[in-house]
Amino acid sequence: MLITVFVALIFLYSLASHRLERGIITAPVAFTLAGIVTMLMVPGLPETNGRTSLFLALAEIGLVLLLFTDASRADLAVLRRAGNLPARLLSVGMLLTIALGTGVGMWIFPNLTVWEAGILAAILAPTDAGLGQIVVRSPRVPEPIREALNVEAGLNDGLSVPFLLFFIAMAAAGTEGREASLLQFVGEQLGIGVLIGGVVGFGGGALLEVARKRNWMATAYRQFGVVALPVLCLLFSQALGASMFIAAFVCGVAAQTVFHDVRHHSLEFAEDWGQLVNLSVFFLFGMLIAKSWGDFDAITLLYAVLSLTLLRMLPVAIALIAARLSAPTVLFIGWFGPRGLASIVLGLVYLETEKHLPGEGTIRIAVMLTVLLSIFAHGFSAHPGIKRYARSLPPDGADAVKQRSA
Repeated sequence: MLITVFVALIFLYSLASHRLERGIITAPVAFTLAGIVTMLMVPGLPETNGRTSLFLALAEIGLVLLLFTDASRADLAVLRRAGNLPARLLSVGMLLTIALGTGVGMWIFPNLTVWEAGILAAILAPTDAGLGQIVVRSPRVPEPIREALNVEAGLNDGLSVPFLLFFIAMAAAGTEGREASLLQFVGEQLGIGVLIGGVVGFGGGALLEVARKRNWMATAYRQFGVVALPVLCLLFSQALGASMFIAAFVCGVAAQTVFHDVRHHSLEFAEDWGQLVNLSVFFLFGMLIAKSWGDFDAITLLYAVLSLTLLRMLPVAIALIAARLSAPTVLFIGWFGPRGLASIVLGLVYLETEKHLPGEGTIRIAVMLTVLLSIFAHGFSAHPGIKRYARSLPPDGADAVKQRSA
């Protein structure tokens, strides 16, 4: 029955998708709302809270395909012109976000230990490449800013995984927690993830390029060859205990350096099917929201609001001080850090560990409400925010990323 409802929604949304997405009703907004309404109006639907394995698998596949697609489209020349903006956001910005989120979490939720508050902060630290697509693909946003946000969204979810696993291990407090090593997690998750992504991306991309030049491939099968690369990253990462998200993003960047067609006409399969999987995740997420509605309260809402504002925008402002960007640019980057699919995936990863920590309920509800608020707040503000930011840029278009005078 759920499949029937979802397929019908896909058909109905497709009929008016162009008109809807020119306004404030983005696809994640529409399918999250549809999931909420479906759970409220159709009695007898199966329980979804206990079926996190399927939910997690869908979310992981969707995020892997999306990250690979965005990385494959990244303009490396523009990214070089963006300077060190992504590095600032991924280092100082993300570390401050996790640290500030941990402190505020302990203040708002006194029942959480420091490690449980760290789990919550790590889950909500990454931004969502899917919810940010309107921004990173808008020609009205300067290319360096688009690429900086794109790279940040592509890498920060994978970078958050070692912190999340470390905090989970420490919160468990048993022998696993006492033996936990952040450096070990970083090495396994990031180092091996980068290695997998580089090998699959360069190796697979080079083979695709050779096959293209020698005319060995039928045009239709180029799409299958391309989509196999992120899937291989997912499978190898699971087998070796690495971050599949880091691997998928690195793979996309590596593949486009050797197989140039990957950017132009070989991503339709990955992007379209990845989007379909993502919409199914938002639909199921809406159903979970409807079932958990009675658990939301004002305290959790306060944390959700702070997570999308203070806990994101203050670290971004501090990280970009030396970049001497204009105030509207810093504000734009700070606000458009939506929480969505990546946080859903990391939240499910946490639940799948089955540690049954005392603060698990608080963490689950805080993540759900923050993501829900982000879906609507960033969805509704995307087009108006782009228009307002574009008006703040120099009218002649020169030096779009205007810097303050030293």
